[in-house]
Amino acid sequence: MTVNVLGISGSPRRHGNTETLLDAVLEGAREAGADVEKIVLRPLEYASCQGCNACHKTGVCVLKDDLTEVFEKIGDADVIVLASPIYSMGITAEAKGLIDRAQYLWARKFIKKNLYYTAEHIRRHKGIFVSTAGLGWENVFDAAFPAITAFFNTTGFEYWDNVIANDLDRYGGIAGHPTALTEAREKGRDVVARLSGLQDPEDVKT
Repeated sequence: MTVNVLGISGSPRRHGNTETLLDAVLEGAREAGADVEKIVLRPLEYASCQGCNACHKTGVCVLKDDLTEVFEKIGDADVIVLASPIYSMGITAEAKGLIDRAQYLWARKFIKKNLYYTAEHIRRHKGIFVSTAGLGWENVFDAAFPAITAFFNTTGFEYWDNVIANDLDRYGGIAGHPTALTEAREKGRDVVARLSGLQDPEDVKT
């Protein structure tokens, strides 16, 4: 089975520290034989969740924009690598906008009850969070983790691991970090190796 890996960059800065770290994870996944695609949220045109709760009745988001196709790609992926730098001690507006738009899936799971991910499905679908921060504080990523956890839970992915690098102001950017890029490539290879060879069962009930 070919593993499909979808990288999503939530950084407003192209080819900066976070996207470079994401690229390293995707490079490792590609080296391990995965089909890899990267989506950059910044140039896409999409609105944030309107809080209208229409999806609570229909299970469908009323908004039709560039995120509609992104969620289709998420549904086809075996691995999601979601990347966001830390801005004001949290994830970016671009990344949060994506996460909030997953509300229609939450509604299908918990209100409509017509979407159910089995434990086996979740085991075979992995989520990785990629992030960077200029500050060296050990807790600089803590506020980001709950939103990332919610996103992976809602979309049916196991929150498998983090690829994070802080203190980048001291290192002069990700290129100056002694281990981050190497570890990111290894993480990409590792997740594909874990999923390779697994058959894809009919384990999503819709």
